[in-house]
Amino acid sequence: VQLQASGGGLVQTGGSLRLSCAASGRTFSTYRLGWFRQAPGKEREFVAAVSWSDANTWYSDSVKGRFTISSDNAKNTMYLQMNSLKPEDTAVYYCAAANRLGTAVSGTGYDYWGQGTLVTVSS
Repeated sequence: VQLQASGGGLVQTGGSLRLSCAASGRTFSTYRLGWFRQAPGKEREFVAAVSWSDANTWYSDSVKGRFTISSDNAKNTMYLQMNSLKPEDTAVYYCAAANRLGTAVSGTGYDYWGQGTLVTVSS
């Protein structure tokens, strides 16, 4: 499975962005897709995840209520709608895919990773 993330950019505090992650290859084996982020000098952290089959979702507490994850199976694409952005949301955002059951909120639960897309929120 290959993953291509896009949609990052510079936005002011309170603004919105929508990230996309296009999957290709053996996508029929995908069980779950997720977003993670890594800010400068910090460890990678879980943001949100969605189950490919039943659209069940998971969110970190820091983004719950502001971010919405969704998927379009017909287009093999996952989205992350980010609203009410804060400077602390500034990070490189990575999409990931899992072809097995496992934890949704840890990077260890994923098998494939895309390149990152940078989100910068100015104060």
